[in-house]
Amino acid sequence: SEDNFAHLAESGLHYIGSVPASDCPELVALPTAVRSIVDSERFGGLTAFDTRREVYGAERRAILTHSPELHESQTAGFEHTTLAKAARRLDELAGTLSRGRARRSRDKVEAEVEKICAKPWVRRVVTWELHGSEPKELRLHWAINAEARAALEEELFGKHVLITDHDDWSVPEVVAGYRSQSEAESSFRQMKDPHVVSFSPMYHWTDHNIRVHVFTCVLALQVAHLMRHRARQAGLDLSVRALLDELAGIGETVLLYQGEKGRPRARRMLTETSPTQDALVEVFHLPRYATPPPDPSQLGPAASRSPS
Repeated sequence: SEDNFAHLAESGLHYIGSVPASDCPELVALPTAVRSIVDSERFGGLTAFDTRREVYGAERRAILTHSPELHESQTAGFEHTTLAKAARRLDELAGTLSRGRARRSRDKVEAEVEKICAKPWVRRVVTWELHGSEPKELRLHWAINAEARAALEEELFGKHVLITDHDDWSVPEVVAGYRSQSEAESSFRQMKDPHVVSFSPMYHWTDHNIRVHVFTCVLALQVAHLMRHRARQAGLDLSVRALLDELAGIGETVLLYQGEKGRPRARRMLTETSPTQDALVEVFHLPRYATPPPDPSQLGPAASRSPS
């Protein structure tokens, strides 16, 4: 919003945000030819046009992007959900009117149609006419304007307008920075997981203890994501939950071999592990954290020790 951008400007913080494509009609109306591929290896068919525009009262760097995947998703969502729901309600209303069962005045029926078509995209593509004046005479005729439907899709579907003050960043860097917000959102969702890096339950009531609890939760979340980042760098793309589950499954066993003379010999070894766990052992150098073998003389006659 305008207030948020003003706050960012006053704080001196750098930012990457977005505004609705419909708020920049002159930008989204530009022909496809002005956009170019951003980075096919990282972002597939994403295209962009880098420019400057006045946004919320100030000139800012604006990057118009178009994603074929988003375009396809919005098309399917609009066609099969938003538009389909409006069409179903219009058909039901038209059927009720055609049977002469309406008891509402023309004004109320018109208000009902306007409510059904209230969403901007629906309003742009649906045309309708209400005939008659008395309740029993009212008849509704509606249709989808194919040209308006095509124009809407060409104008808005698949498009984002990114706004940033990082004037020295390349377009791929800005796009990557904007998309990284999903990682932050994922972190907040992670803290709702009751079993892994969870915020709840919180058995504290004083402000001081609550602050300490929040600090430790955020710290644990940071460590977990740093571990996930390290694993990803090694080619292991795991969620935080999956990563911690794999690590929790790695155990250690100390085997004691009784010889003919002297103390038993101790051998430390990991329990049976999967290829993923083997890779994690190497990534995090887990052997260096292993407990030194126990002094066999302190263990009595036992032949082995349970996994630690």
